[in-house]
Amino acid sequence: MFPAPRHILLAAVAGVIAGAVAVYVTTGPKGNNAPSGAPQATVADAGPEDKVCSAKAEAAKKVGAAATGQVAAMMAADPSQSLKDLAFNGPDGKPMTIGDQKGRTLLVNLWATWCAPCRAEMPALDALEREMGGENFEVMAINVDTGDDTKPKKFLEEIGIASLGYYRDNTLTVFNELKRRGLALGLPVTLLIDGDGCLLANMNGPAEWASPDAKKLIEAALSL
Repeated sequence: MFPAPRHILLAAVAGVIAGAVAVYVTTGPKGNNAPSGAPQATVADAGPEDKVCSAKAEAAKKVGAAATGQVAAMMAADPSQSLKDLAFNGPDGKPMTIGDQKGRTLLVNLWATWCAPCRAEMPALDALEREMGGENFEVMAINVDTGDDTKPKKFLEEIGIASLGYYRDNTLTVFNELKRRGLALGLPVTLLIDGDGCLLANMNGPAEWASPDAKKLIEAALSL
């Protein structure tokens, strides 16, 4: 006895649908704010620095719990991972890494002049740095426009940015590395990093960084 052609067709369609669902589940998001297909680091395949950071799970949870209101999209790192090797140019134009800022908590923000939400939140980031920046904390806004410095510097001058340092990566290497790690979907992307270069929390999209909620978040990170 053979099944009717109609049953064979229905079975084939069901198989295709099931296969499509399986592919979607396999390649879908695997972490907080992770883009489709992004790999998720595990302790087993992590390097020595990542293993050190993975021990900071409780610290990351405390910071995540402090992310409320205007910064509620900031999610605790799960797991925490080392970002010490992220490389870009410092205000003096010379190459540097996150690891060069050892001992300082950093709010790292990737932005570009063609990104409207990035432009909108820049004054708030400047205000946060002006109020809370110092020996133990810095807002590190990294511009990722391609080309030379003319356009980003002109934009910052036009809107009166005076407190933020001018960090730069015109190769998009930093963004692509964060995308590879499953931390970046688009711009802006913001990372809260402790003094050991370990990721505590991250988010995609803008926030009101001059708000009391943002200051409470930074204070929580500084209190660890």
